[in-house]
Amino acid sequence: MSHRSPGWKAFDSADVVKYQAESGVPYYEFLRVPSLSCGIYSLPAGSKDLQSPHDEDEVYYVISGRARLRAEGEERVVGPGSILYVGATSEHSFVEIEEDTTLLVFFATGGPETD
Repeated sequence: MSHRSPGWKAFDSADVVKYQAESGVPYYEFLRVPSLSCGIYSLPAGSKDLQSPHDEDEVYYVISGRARLRAEGEERVVGPGSILYVGATSEHSFVEIEEDTTLLVFFATGGPETD
């Protein structure tokens, strides 16, 4: 799934999305280094997003699906190609999840490295 060499890693997006889907969990973290973490987050159509505010800034990239992001009292329709920034501690959730939605998620701070 990844190629590891000192100072860099490479991932195939189809592989990490497939692994997350087969795992049965909504969020699969595939990278964690001291200043960044990345994962795949999936929300089935009609589901409820139960996340709460995070301590880190975060960026979502919508890989597939259609929903609305509610953040800080505002809403926006999101779909494939949407890039969304949510600041640390901001109230946010995906609502009106019309289609199975898969997101690539980047958190501004990570923690100890994972392999």
